[in-house]
Amino acid sequence: MKRLATLLLALALPGLAAAADYTVQPASSTLGFSSTFQGETFQGHFGQWSAAISYDPANLAASKFDVTVHTASVQTGDSDRDSALPGEAFFDVAKYPDAHFVTTGFRKSGNQVVADGTLTLRGVSKPVSLQVNFAPQGSGATLDVSGTVQRLDFGVGSGEYADTSVIGAEVKITAHLQLAAK
Repeated sequence: MKRLATLLLALALPGLAAAADYTVQPASSTLGFSSTFQGETFQGHFGQWSAAISYDPANLAASKFDVTVHTASVQTGDSDRDSALPGEAFFDVAKYPDAHFVTTGFRKSGNQVVADGTLTLRGVSKPVSLQVNFAPQGSGATLDVSGTVQRLDFGVGSGEYADTSVIGAEVKITAHLQLAAK
């Protein structure tokens, strides 16, 4: 009977295994975005953010991303845009200092892994799906994610800035994370 219990426990353990936890290496990681202004593409990134990453490509059910972005840290390289984005019409950092993304699950779509989750920005929570590329490297990994959000779904760019012929409706999100195993 003891052997049977040991065998059942051994068979059950792989299903209970947790995903590997990682620490983001900020010096070699970026969280960025791109959109258009008057038909021209511009790039930006956030200088302050944190991420809790738990990921195992063989056990997606145990994987989780939890990312908090300090929206006042936005930088695009254009002083007018950089001073406008934290304001009330865009991120409204005085009222909503952080954006938050947390996964609700992962799924395979062909050869690609998709992270489904909820993005909360300006007090609005909406589902967002991100493409995931995970590449193990020694005791760490690189994690690249990308996806698209509609800025007006979150109230980003209100009033005169809601005109999508001037500021594009789509915002492409990209992240490149260098991870170290915990």
